[in-house]
Amino acid sequence: MESDALAGNGTQFGGRMIAMRAGIALGSNLGEREARMEEAFSFLRNLSKSGRFLRSSLWKSEPVDCPPDSGEFLNAVAEIDWDGSPEDLLASLLAFERRAGRLPAEKRQRNSPRPIDLDLLYCGDLVRHSPELTLPHPRLISRGFVLGPLAEINPHLRLSGFSRTVKELYDRLIQDHS
Repeated sequence: MESDALAGNGTQFGGRMIAMRAGIALGSNLGEREARMEEAFSFLRNLSKSGRFLRSSLWKSEPVDCPPDSGEFLNAVAEIDWDGSPEDLLASLLAFERRAGRLPAEKRQRNSPRPIDLDLLYCGDLVRHSPELTLPHPRLISRGFVLGPLAEINPHLRLSGFSRTVKELYDRLIQDHS
């Protein structure tokens, strides 16, 4: 690859774009949580460029860094194939959140309860550090409710910048908190 801009638009092979795997964390702690999660899974399945779609089971977790009296979360992770830029994928995720009833960031309290939250965790081996997007997601390895579901669907994944697999990172996190 000659440039990061080219890499951001998928991987070129023989002059055509091929999809890369993108991981997305899902969370909901407001309203019909299970229904919102299923709607989000359906949305993500339809986004997958090749039809390849992995999804974890639903995990329950206590709110982290949320306002008092925030409800329990349902969490999951999905993996799709994506052949566009990570910024375009993030825009699609944010548009889905708004359609599902989540207020834009500038109109809500940080970490307030939400009907759905979709976070882009990784997009292939790309690394991004911009005000809009950091890849891999900066808090991914410190959150069991993300690492656990990710290890369920892709335990041997090695994220850019990490020597351990997702399963090894999850096991280490659990060990450090026990």
